[in-house]
Amino acid sequence: MTPPARTSPADTIAGFAALTTGVALIALLHVLPGTADISPVRRTISQYALTDSRWIFDLGVALVAVGSAVLFYALVRRGLIERFSAASVFGGLWTVSLLLIVAFPKTNWAIGPSLGGTIHRYASVVAFVALPLAVIFGARTVFRHSPFARRLAVFFGITSLLWFGLILLGVVNMLAGGEPWWTFVPLGLVERLMALNEMFAIAALGFGALRAQPVAERMTQVTPKSEPVAVTS
Repeated sequence: MTPPARTSPADTIAGFAALTTGVALIALLHVLPGTADISPVRRTISQYALTDSRWIFDLGVALVAVGSAVLFYALVRRGLIERFSAASVFGGLWTVSLLLIVAFPKTNWAIGPSLGGTIHRYASVVAFVALPLAVIFGARTVFRHSPFARRLAVFFGITSLLWFGLILLGVVNMLAGGEPWWTFVPLGLVERLMALNEMFAIAALGFGALRAQPVAERMTQVTPKSEPVAVTS
């Protein structure tokens, strides 16, 4: 395990602040003029990137990426997850995928398919799968001595994957001759519920950094008492 560093909660608080602000900006797009008419049931969140309010979407997703990266960094710095582990690798994939989503908007089907839209689609898939896996793997070490917190984080990770499973079910149904996968379920609603679920998942994992015992206190607890010195004449 990576040796823990003497830290304050400032990095974790900053991570949560960025994460919360990013989520708030994306939520704001649901009520702003010009974007409020986009159906949250049928249209994906990325649809906002095709409007004049794209900068709000981009900033929101970028803040979620930065906040997530800071929280994973805080967990590594405290020795709660290994620097090179399944949790950190999947956490890195989640962060990079979010940045790719910002850099490459979804396909505007009024114009036609594009390379950028394809990158956006695959980055979205990686992001939605990587974060739950990061949380599931990370929970084992972050909450090693807290079974309830560990189960809660794993629960959020698994339920996030189950939402994605609904979309995969639509793909399988289409391959079997059924309707298009994007109409099999209310895609926009499922994606929003999955995204919200994943925010709960990373928040649950990040909370472990706030609960981490100060290094000085941990060292005090494990320092053995001095042995009595034998006196000889």
